[in-house]
Amino acid sequence: MPTLTRNNVSAGCVSAAGAAWALALGCLSALMAGPACAQAAADGDWTMPAKDYASTRFSKLAQITPANGTRLRPLWTFSTGVLAGHQGQPLVVKNTMYVVTPWPNVLYAFDLTQDGYPLKWKYRPDVSPNAIGEACCDVVNRGAFYADGKIIYNLLDGHTVAVDAESGKELWKTQIADVGEGETTPMAPFVVKDRVIVGASGGEFGIYGFVKGLDLKTGKIVWTGRNIGPDAEMLIKAGTFKPFYDKGTDLGKSTWPDTAYKIGGAPVWGWMSYDPALDLVYYGVGNPSPYNAEQRVGDNKWTASVLARHPSDGSLVWAYQFTPHDNWDYDAVSTMILADIKVGGQVRKALVTFNKNGFQYTLDRATGELLAAPSYVQVTWAKSIDLKTGRPVLDSTKQTGASKGNVKGVCPSLEGGVSPASPAAYSPRTGLFYTSTNNMCMDYAAVPAQHLRGTPFIGAGTPYYAGPGGNLGAFMAWDASTGKKVWEDKEHFPNWSGALVTAGDVAFYGTLDGWFKAVDAKTGKLLSKFKVGSGVVGNPITYRGPDGKQYVAVYAGIGGDWFLLAGDVRSDDPADVRPPSDPYKDIGRHTSQGGIVWIFGL
Repeated sequence: MPTLTRNNVSAGCVSAAGAAWALALGCLSALMAGPACAQAAADGDWTMPAKDYASTRFSKLAQITPANGTRLRPLWTFSTGVLAGHQGQPLVVKNTMYVVTPWPNVLYAFDLTQDGYPLKWKYRPDVSPNAIGEACCDVVNRGAFYADGKIIYNLLDGHTVAVDAESGKELWKTQIADVGEGETTPMAPFVVKDRVIVGASGGEFGIYGFVKGLDLKTGKIVWTGRNIGPDAEMLIKAGTFKPFYDKGTDLGKSTWPDTAYKIGGAPVWGWMSYDPALDLVYYGVGNPSPYNAEQRVGDNKWTASVLARHPSDGSLVWAYQFTPHDNWDYDAVSTMILADIKVGGQVRKALVTFNKNGFQYTLDRATGELLAAPSYVQVTWAKSIDLKTGRPVLDSTKQTGASKGNVKGVCPSLEGGVSPASPAAYSPRTGLFYTSTNNMCMDYAAVPAQHLRGTPFIGAGTPYYAGPGGNLGAFMAWDASTGKKVWEDKEHFPNWSGALVTAGDVAFYGTLDGWFKAVDAKTGKLLSKFKVGSGVVGNPITYRGPDGKQYVAVYAGIGGDWFLLAGDVRSDDPADVRPPSDPYKDIGRHTSQGGIVWIFGL
């Protein structure tokens, strides 16, 4: 039997290995537990993808520090049985760890109170294999959300499911997207009060992008809001929609030629945040389609944008477009982190995001006003962002289109300065943001594209190559108040891992060649690294185990964009005879496909 240990975060609230222990210590019921105990329990769990509604990916756990981080070691592994890109992150709720796999989207529940963390139950949904051919960038899943006793997540084939967290029984299943239209659903759902908010991928298939609000108890679709199109379909109500820089009605329609918005893309496959005081959900919208921008003259609102909606009815309050008339596939679905940031000597309630286009944007999250937008990687497509208009100051030589031929030297590449699948983190202790970055440029040759339902609607060739310095990736700490990099750890390959930072002032991330690393959050000094067997494209989490100790968990399983990863990293497909990709032909020497859950501790 494990020895009871005192909680290092909240004195007077002792961790327990089970309900009986908790009862004995006075922390079982609300009548017996004080606020300190309740807060400690919440800090020890990881119930939603980004840890909290502000999407900070910050944990108050502090047992692992720069002083002892060198002793971090692997303690447990589990093979998911799936070889594909393992994006997303596990959840830990009440001493149970929940793991969702890529297609076929199996949900595992592990008992953390028992030796070896045995399987409590496994939910194996019925997921159509037709979704495999419609998935743009591997058959990934970006995770689940715990709410109201349910584990809620998306299946690749356009369904959202709710599973009882205790028994593994399916409670409801709702179709929210149509695979036949090119819509798939790799994103993690987002739950606010009694709404489950979901969206669909498919910008490369010419979908008509949307988000939907489902009833948490029944799964019934309550509202559907388009991300482009007429005001009525976007759930824009007179007098309530007030974008800071744009005036007029039906902007989601009038900024497109004719009815091109109906096949204009605007997918939602990234991350969401929520401000309870403003009652606003924030999410990013992906690319317009096709990639040949000459087929869709105009700003193409509201692709490559952030939208702010009320979760109850989906009504749109404001929107801001990062990349009007996107020429380069600069999806804006990166994490929107909510933090109070000093800008120009004044503390502002801000939304901070590292956009795929290479600029780090700080917005007023109540109004959508742009406060700052410095570049954080090499940028050539624009010279700067005009704070008065909110629009980029474009470099005319980097504008793309079929008539312009092969436009060379566009930075960053369409993989982004930050991959939107790789969420950043924020520490209120250091005041710094932590994120993986990519250092790649591209040539961009657009060609005319024809839309056929459910087939790729792209129209461009975009070979990549290393940016300045030669390294393809990095992990950095960034000060949004000054718009400057504080430190950077360079990586040989692009970095697709999410970030985690803790009150112990330790940051965690993984690399594409299969290292899991812990670094000093203040200096970037490497504390420990371990080879996890496959490239890391998932997001580390941390939690308190039933023994009161702090643990860190992460997925290992390379994947995501097979056009970028072509090469000798898979062994199960004899038809895969593509040559290694130009940016890094040696990736297969360092990693191969996998599907492993790792747990680390001291």
